[in-house]
Amino acid sequence: MIRMRLLFLVMAMLCALPVTAQYPERVVTLYGGYPAGGMVDIVARILADGMKTKFPKGIVVGIRAGAGGSIAAGEVATGKPDGYTILLAPLSSLVIQPQVLDTRYKTPNDYETIINVVSFYPLLAVKPDAPWKSAKEFVAEAKAHPGKLKVATPGEATSSHLNLEALMHEAGVKMTHVPYRGWGESSPALLGGHVEGIVAQPGEVKPMMEANRMRPLVMFQKARHPDFPDTPTAAELGWNVSNGVWFLLMAPKGTPEPIIRYIHDAAKAVVDSPAFASTMSQRGIDVDYRSGEQVRADLWREYKAHTEILRRIGMIKQ
Repeated sequence: MIRMRLLFLVMAMLCALPVTAQYPERVVTLYGGYPAGGMVDIVARILADGMKTKFPKGIVVGIRAGAGGSIAAGEVATGKPDGYTILLAPLSSLVIQPQVLDTRYKTPNDYETIINVVSFYPLLAVKPDAPWKSAKEFVAEAKAHPGKLKVATPGEATSSHLNLEALMHEAGVKMTHVPYRGWGESSPALLGGHVEGIVAQPGEVKPMMEANRMRPLVMFQKARHPDFPDTPTAAELGWNVSNGVWFLLMAPKGTPEPIIRYIHDAAKAVVDSPAFASTMSQRGIDVDYRSGEQVRADLWREYKAHTEILRRIGMIKQ
């Protein structure tokens, strides 16, 4: 009888253990909000592969593309807060889309920030046989023929789009913005001659440049990129254009802190590894570790700054 009571007591104690103590006991899904082949998808898969040692049941990458990444962000932000669904989100999905679309999340307080992993700044590129040999020539063409030049981006209200809008504002020209659902769609548009230019991420353009399939004209960052030493910055050409991109992991609002910490530590081990730094460097991306609370504060700063930009270009009417 005593042994039976002890057995029941042990079983009751095990059942009373918090769910967080058993995490992770099943597969975790890491979503990306952009099509396969783009930089969000690439970084998500590299990150998941490095984190899998901490997830014995596995960590898989899923895709929920559309609306500048806000479909995936909305599903994750309002999902079940159990740590089994997380998202690798770019800055634009979190500080731009909720201000211009009817999203299921509105501010950086509507989800849990886990860790920032990388950052970079977009650039403008054309086909290698394009007649414009410099950004100044490209802008001169746009000034001479307003609206003639079509420029692709990975989506409306993305950081790439805002860099294009800022360039048009600074240079006093009009180009036609053509939004796609990501690099997997925008790059074929340029290569196929459907648009004259593309604003994209350095890690996406770099292999195209090395294969002589794209030619960068201008970098939207404050200093020249080491992988594009011959490409001037917008500031060098007299245009104050520099909107960066971050990739961070987020989880549903209310996810327990021990689970957030577990995912953070698993991701940070990957981010801190020389292999990850080398892989990111090869793709023209900077490793940029920031903890969840620091990222939340940074997101609020960028959220407010982008409110002003979006109002200026008419995407926020208030």
